[in-house]
Parts: sequence; structure tokens; C-alpha cells
Amino acid sequence: MVDGPSEVDPHRPIMVEEVLLHLRPDPGGVVVDCTLGGGGHARAILGRLRPRGRLIGLDIDPLELPRTEARLRAAGFGVDEFVAVHGNFRALPDVLASHGLTGVDAVLVDLGVSSMQHDTPARGFSYKHPGPLDLRMDPTCGVPAWQQIADLGVVELSRVLTTHADEPHADLIARLIVEGRPGTTQALERLVRLGLTGALPTLPKADVKMSVRRTFQALRILVNDELAALDALLLALPSCLRPGGRVVVLTFHSGEDRRVKNAFRHGRRTGVYSSVARTVVRSAKQETFANRRAASAKLRWAVRGG
Repeated sequence: MVDGPSEVDPHRPIMVEEVLLHLRPDPGGVVVDCTLGGGGHARAILGRLRPRGRLIGLDIDPLELPRTEARLRAAGFGVDEFVAVHGNFRALPDVLASHGLTGVDAVLVDLGVSSMQHDTPARGFSYKHPGPLDLRMDPTCGVPAWQQIADLGVVELSRVLTTHADEPHADLIARLIVEGRPGTTQALERLVRLGLTGALPTLPKADVKMSVRRTFQALRILVNDELAALDALLLALPSCLRPGGRVVVLTFHSGEDRRVKNAFRHGRRTGVYSSVARTVVRSAKQETFANRRAASAKLRWAVRGG
């Protein structure tokens, strides 16, 4: 079994055993973790790659990346077996080329937000504590959420909420945001919660809470252009895998999962992939009870054709 989170590794990786089962990292193999995060998956994979294996860990977050690299170095993984790269996974082919690789044995993509990002108020990913409505994965570039929504109208914002989060009350929430123009996480939470409760008094509190979460999710995806990046990665993946190479993708909402499912099925029909997951793999009940973030996770896998 893989060790759980600790003081030096605060992030709890999701579905580690399932990832290892379908990724099948072997000694001497070369693997890319496209979303290094807290390094939980990477640490488990690195243990399977010894001896002579190598893992390239990508992450778009320049603040967490060096901390994760330091934890993995402290765990005994040297530069000959692990390298950390700051970058977006949409540029995976360029990353491989820069390391002299034409293909790798396996690729992991975990599309969830790491605990460190989610639990840091200044990043703006959560409303548990007051913070700016930022939501950028890379806070050194791009436009924060509060500034982006200031330039959007009701129709545009409603489309974002529908496309990026399947929000059933998208029109109402869009109007609330445009009228309120929130600049902080708690202002957005309060605006959506009170607005929905006032306009739809019979709506259950649980549904209101889910709409708040979906609103944050939709804005995060917008700010980071996440779906376009995922589309670019899915298009490039086959050329990044060696024959027989495997890819595992963890998604956390239906828009992501639809893209992965359709890309894998298209690849299977055209012969690019020799095998793909017929159904999604979900977290075990024990993990779901212990970590609520695992409840929405869906795992899909594919194998590159020969």
C-alpha cells in the first residue's frame, strides 16, 4: 500500500492503487506525470520505476512545483530518476523533445486541484477563508477571475457556467455575478448562496451549496483555459506514447470526462489505441468516505497501438 499524506506531503493523492493498476509502471520505464501537484502519484510511480526508470513531472504552478520537488528529493529520488518541469501539459510534445524523447511508456493526467492550492486563501480556489477571487493555476501570468468576470455580460457568463460546470441555474447566477461583481471568494459565495436562496426559496441547501461549488469550478476552468489545454493534450497524446504505452486520466466533472471518453473512443476506432476503458473506474467506497474529493473522480485509460 502507498503511504497516506503526512506533514511533509500534505496532499492526499486520489485513486493511487487504481492509477498504478492501469498505468502499469515497470522498472526502467519512462513516465510523465502531467500534473505533478503534491507529488503523491509521482512518489508511488517512482517506486515502481526503480531501477533505471525515470519520471518527468510537469506542473503549471510555479509556487508548489519547487516544494513538491524538494519533498521528492528528500524522499530519495535523485536527478537521474526524477525531473520537475514548470509548464502546461498542452506542450507535452515540446517537453519530451527537450529531453531527447520521442515517446514514453506511460502518461498520467490528474485534472484535480491540489490540496495546497485549494487550502491556500491567497490563491482564491476556496471560500472557506477570505481571499482574492483569483483562481489562476499560475499566479505569475494571466488574468485573475475577478477581473475576467468584470468584462463579461450575463449571456457570456451564463454560457461559461453551463459549459464548464453544467450549472442548472446558470442564467440566474450569471445575473447575480454581473450585478454584484464580486472581488473576493467569500463575496462570490455569499452572492450566489443568498441570491439563489432568495430567488428559489424551495431549493434545498445542498443544491445551493453545489451551485456555489460549480460556480467556482466554472470560473477556474475559464481563467486557466483548462478545456482547450485538455483538448490539445488529448490530440497530442498518441504521438507521445511508445507502442504499447499507456495513458491514465483522472477527471472531476462531466465536461472533462466527455472529452477524454470521446478522444479515447475515436482513437480506438481509428486504431491509434489498441484498447481503451469501456467504463469509468471510480474510487473505492473506503477512499470516498475518507476523502470527499475522491467522490467525483473518474478514471479512464487507453493503450497505444503497435
